[in-house]
Amino acid sequence: MIPLIVLCVFAFVVVLLLVLVIRTFNTVARLRNATDNAWAQIDVQLTRRHDLIPNLVETVKGYAAHERQTLEAVIAARSAAISAQGPTQQAQAETALSGTLKSLLSLTESYPELRANTAFATVQRELAAAENRIAYARQYYNDAVLAYNNAITPSPPISWPATRRRSSISARPATNAATSR
Repeated sequence: MIPLIVLCVFAFVVVLLLVLVIRTFNTVARLRNATDNAWAQIDVQLTRRHDLIPNLVETVKGYAAHERQTLEAVIAARSAAISAQGPTQQAQAETALSGTLKSLLSLTESYPELRANTAFATVQRELAAAENRIAYARQYYNDAVLAYNNAITPSPPISWPATRRRSSISARPATNAATSR
């Protein structure tokens, strides 16, 4: 009778440990998927911003045609941002794009008639909204990365086998908004 009770207790402990390991593995997998989804949301917002830039360049071109160097820099930075591969390269390209957009938008100080143009004002508002959505998506991504990295930190040691093949993910710093107020 006693060996049967010991065997049942042992089986219960083994099943409980197995359930704990499976649950930990599934939690890590779910958090990794949430992190991937958060990065995809950043990508969607960046694509929206990329789509607004040609409209902005065309509007400015009509008023500041002799600012060709600035316009070409924005177009080149947009192309680099679109073709960037991987989070690190993409972050660098987006930072460069934000810088060139700032210089393009600063042209409004030199061209008051551009500031008064409704098409320019509309594109500038849309760009500001896109920048806000990008900032929110980056914040959400960083929160997802934090949750994932916390989940793969081996504490308690029982969770170590399920997470030992997982590597941590780096959070992405937010870049300054490219819009000029």
